[in-house]
Amino acid sequence: VLETVLTFILMFVIFGSGLDRRAHIGFAGLAIGLTVGMEAAFMGPITGASMNPARSFAPALIRGMWQHHWVYWVAPILGAQIAVVIYRLLSNGFKDIE
Repeated sequence: VLETVLTFILMFVIFGSGLDRRAHIGFAGLAIGLTVGMEAAFMGPITGASMNPARSFAPALIRGMWQHHWVYWVAPILGAQIAVVIYRLLSNGFKDIE
């Protein structure tokens, strides 16, 4: 659940700061970087704060630890999909992005 929430927050920040025309120019990098940093600092010790299936694959491959690895693939994809749906509902259907 936490990995889903982390990815949801990250994607929501990316949509709002990087893709939305109303966002200030140059703000996306700072907003996204701070989001990743804060999520890693607070949730890293609990879940590893992966937020990206590719980021979880190499450590699992090297260590050969595959139990519960599916969570790091399903949760970020689910979190990103939820972020798309919620952002679409709140932002006029992505019309400001086109």
